[in-house]
Amino acid sequence: MWPPIAVAALLVLGLAVGKRSTPVDDWFLRHGNSPARWLLFFTDPWVLAPVLMGVVVVALYQRRWRLAAMAVSCPPVAVVLVQLLKRLFDRQKGGGLAYPGGHTTVAVVVFGMVVLAAGAALWAVLIAVASVLLGMIGQAVTYHYFTDTVGALLLGTALVCVAAQVAGLDRCQPRVRSASQRGLA
Repeated sequence: MWPPIAVAALLVLGLAVGKRSTPVDDWFLRHGNSPARWLLFFTDPWVLAPVLMGVVVVALYQRRWRLAAMAVSCPPVAVVLVQLLKRLFDRQKGGGLAYPGGHTTVAVVVFGMVVLAAGAALWAVLIAVASVLLGMIGQAVTYHYFTDTVGALLLGTALVCVAAQVAGLDRCQPRVRSASQRGLA
């Protein structure tokens, strides 16, 4: 259900912001020389690659072959889609195409894969949400408009949902019986 909604929102946002900065974008850009620049750490390929490799290792160890395949294939698919969408919207910042942001899209996909590999455990969701939001801020005060990162968030979450479906994952996992139900208490 989410992927078509997210893609529609991505398209609407891209058309709504057009090729110029918005007031919310300007607010973030005023903080470009602040320590918030360090938040780019969360979208750095040198950080994301080992995280993704960890997801693949965990998925392979658990013999979750489709999840491993999705973890390997989803980031390159995200990059290709971002490049196509950037050409469609032709929004520029600093001489480069900006909407939607590629680093943020890949970060959303990678941290989404962490959540999938962890079975949507609360700790994984919290780490993913915090990392993505901090990365969005880092990008919004430097290389992108904030609205570029919102478009990236929409695209990335849509891709993670598709990957979860292809990997055969869903929200309804079998319940674990308690020790008393197994006759061990």
